[in-house]
Amino acid sequence: MPDTRPETIAWEDGRLKIIDQTRLPAELSYVYCDTVEDVWDAIKQLKVRGAPAIGIAAAFGVLVALRNNKATSSDALTKKLDEAVSYLASARPTAVNLKWALERMRSVARNMKGQPPDRIMSALREEALLIHDEDRNLCRKIGEHGARLIRSGATVLTHCNAGALATGGVGTALAAIFVANEKRKKVRVIADETRPLLQGARLTAWELMQAGIDVTLICDNMAAQVMREGKVDLVITGADRIAANGDAANKIGTYSVAVLARAHGIPFYVAAPSSTFDLTLRSGEEIPIEQRSPDEVTEGMGKRTAPRNVNVYNPAFDVTPARLITALITEKGIIRPPYKRAITAALCGGSSRGHKKPARGKAGRGVA
Repeated sequence: MPDTRPETIAWEDGRLKIIDQTRLPAELSYVYCDTVEDVWDAIKQLKVRGAPAIGIAAAFGVLVALRNNKATSSDALTKKLDEAVSYLASARPTAVNLKWALERMRSVARNMKGQPPDRIMSALREEALLIHDEDRNLCRKIGEHGARLIRSGATVLTHCNAGALATGGVGTALAAIFVANEKRKKVRVIADETRPLLQGARLTAWELMQAGIDVTLICDNMAAQVMREGKVDLVITGADRIAANGDAANKIGTYSVAVLARAHGIPFYVAAPSSTFDLTLRSGEEIPIEQRSPDEVTEGMGKRTAPRNVNVYNPAFDVTPARLITALITEKGIIRPPYKRAITAALCGGSSRGHKKPARGKAGRGVA
């Protein structure tokens, strides 16, 4: 089946082209980033968002920063690149893919020290395109693994947006749904609206409707009720960073959904590529949490809904403890507890076979 989804990110004629996600669902429009400042603003303002997509955009952002550079030596080029990497890395702190992609670009230049700048630039372009291609391929693999967990006729609840708009491919959490739908499993989806920026309402619902998938939108505080009513078979979300012990940071509100899923005996899965794992962090307590503008809460979508000068606490992410996660879905397969050992085995080339599987949800709901 051909993929007709609009491409979130593209490198066209030496320019970075992205869907402006702040305009969805009312308008599907594209913007070009011609300066490194444009790329930084696009990441910060959520014109491009989702951990994998942020990493891809940052890699191309390095090319944008160096496009008109007149460096005559590898040292001068590397200095300019280091400045761009530091600048772009400051756009958003929680998604580890941002730093991961930028470090890959930096490594290319450093490994070519002493070579002509034009040759280094060519290698950097190849690396950025490779990062994009890799994400496209691994998204499909995540979808294939995740679809195995979805039985025919199941209803999946998801939070925020982890589809094609958040990646270079078909998504992470939504990839499992897209692939299951391709296999004619007749999947239904319940999408949390996801406060305060409504990525679930604006983006997930839009993507699923474009694909012809049955989707129902609910407010964030309705998740417990639909679970109590038996309308949810499993939960699949994405992640922006996963620590070595399996704790996972995702859009604010994900932790609440995980707690509710455990209370109702519903499997809770996290889908993410291996680049989202940060094995330098022992637990989720060490994951930096981005704090965003109070205006996103008091004037969401441009309309004031709270008194002026009210105190606002607006963390963009929360951390779901590994003990609440049934399994992690990656391009390398499905990782199950005990996570610290299984993650290391899966990501470092070992095998996670033989690890104890967690208890299944009610009547094995949601397990293929």
